[in-house]
Parts: sequence; structure tokens; C-alpha cells
Amino acid sequence: MNLAHRMSKFEKMKFLKTIGVLSFLVLLMYSCKTSNHSATTMENIHRKWMLVEYNGFTKDELVKLEANMDLTKNSDVPNRHTAKMGCNGMFFTGEFNQGKAKFSGVGSTMMYCEGRMKLEELFGKDLPKMNQYKIEGHFLTLTNGITSMKFVAADWD
Repeated sequence: MNLAHRMSKFEKMKFLKTIGVLSFLVLLMYSCKTSNHSATTMENIHRKWMLVEYNGFTKDELVKLEANMDLTKNSDVPNRHTAKMGCNGMFFTGEFNQGKAKFSGVGSTMMYCEGRMKLEELFGKDLPKMNQYKIEGHFLTLTNGITSMKFVAADWD
């Protein structure tokens, strides 16, 4: 006689219940293990960000200038990103890895816009100095320990 024939109905139910609970626990442990925090952060950083706090500028000034940084992935050049701080289109290379940031190759178009240049000049000088990033909810903060830039996700309502 095989095992299934020797087990009582009660034992069969208990066995199936135990298998079900164990399967659930294995599935739960696997799903927790694969939800990698750094992968989630990397997905979240690659979006458009609106500048909301920086170097004494008011939020109203930043909104009026439509100050933003676009970190969405570019399939042609993955680490190449853009920004606009009120006048010129800006471009740069940005790398992000576990809270560390590296910005280089910052440049821009060369137009002059009356009353709209101060933010752009400061941002262009400070961005390459930013070496850390943190995402909290819908906010991105770039810092070098002295200067900080705070952004909110553009797709957040």
C-alpha cells in the first residue's frame, strides 16, 4: 500500500494544509528577497524632477522659471541628461549608485535671458559638486554636504 492509501482523511487534510502554508512562506520569502531597494531607487530616479529648494531661491521663483532636471533614460546615451533653469537648455552626464552621484560634462546653450540667468549660472557651477543623492517619497535631494538641491517628481500630483 502506498502512503496516500495509509493516511486517514484527517491526516491528508493536515498534510495538504501544511504543504499550503509552507508554499506560502516560501513565496513570501522569495518576494521579499527580490524586492531590492536599490533597484526601486534606480527606477525612481529616472524621471523628470522639478527644483523646489535651492540656494535661497523661493519656491515661487523656481516654479516661475520652470526649473527642472530630466533624468529619464536616453536609449542612445544612457547617462546623458538635461535640465532647464529658466533660459537655456542644459545637458550633463549623471551616474547614480547606492546613494552616490557623479555629474560631469555640464554645458548649455548660449542665449541671454534678462532676469533669468542667476539660477542657471549657480546650478551649472554647483551640479558637478553634488556627490550624494537621496530619494524620500516623491522627493530627490542632491548634496555635497554643504550645498543641497531638493526636487519633487514632476509626475507627482
